[in-house]
Amino acid sequence: MAITPLPNSRTEADGSAVVRVLSYNIRSMRDDEDALARVIRACAPDLVFVQEAPRFFRWRKHAARLAAKSELVLLSGGATAAGPLLMCSLRATVERTEDVLLPLTPGLHRRGLATAVVRFAGARVGLISCHLSLRSEERYAQSGMLLDRVAGMDAPHVIVAGDLNERPGGRSFTRLTKELQDGWEVSPWGGEYTSTPDDPHQRIDAILATRGVEFLGCGVPQDLDGLDPADLRAATDHLPVLAAVRLQAS
Repeated sequence: MAITPLPNSRTEADGSAVVRVLSYNIRSMRDDEDALARVIRACAPDLVFVQEAPRFFRWRKHAARLAAKSELVLLSGGATAAGPLLMCSLRATVERTEDVLLPLTPGLHRRGLATAVVRFAGARVGLISCHLSLRSEERYAQSGMLLDRVAGMDAPHVIVAGDLNERPGGRSFTRLTKELQDGWEVSPWGGEYTSTPDDPHQRIDAILATRGVEFLGCGVPQDLDGLDPADLRAATDHLPVLAAVRLQAS
């Protein structure tokens, strides 16, 4: 059965904007980089929330190469945010960016947030790319810090996307969705499960947003023009989440 196409990006007469948003864990670009770029291009996103961007030797060069291959530009993040990164199309007008490092738990991987505020036509929106801890207690604390950051973005809309390392119903996932909309729950489109590409069986990646954001569809892209299923398997060890949202003019 054919999947209803996701709305294309557009600016509406009242100054609101339809924006395509992609969230993707790219495993430090250790897999097929060209397949990864082809997946991103096929999704035609205005915003890309990346997790596990390159963090070590020449990481800026690797991130810039991915952005160029994806026909996007770098916005913020990377090693300076401990892995989360933001990319955008030229539709976005950038107001500000900030990379945030979360408290380090000795012996565990450092976590951080890539954040920005951008405008599409008359709509302003805050952006946060995140990758939460594998450990339950630390992940729960980080979910609270993430909500604090949402509250402090000084933007009428905020989109949060990333690898939550937890399925719906978990403590941290539930804490976030008490305050934020879960795109898949609000307007499911495509597939649900993001891990793993060879055997999708769990949803640990999500696109969330504050209440004023209207989800027009959200899920793992399937039957998308130009998207080769073999590229999804070759690109990285997660499947991407794609959404279309309508942002009202500020």
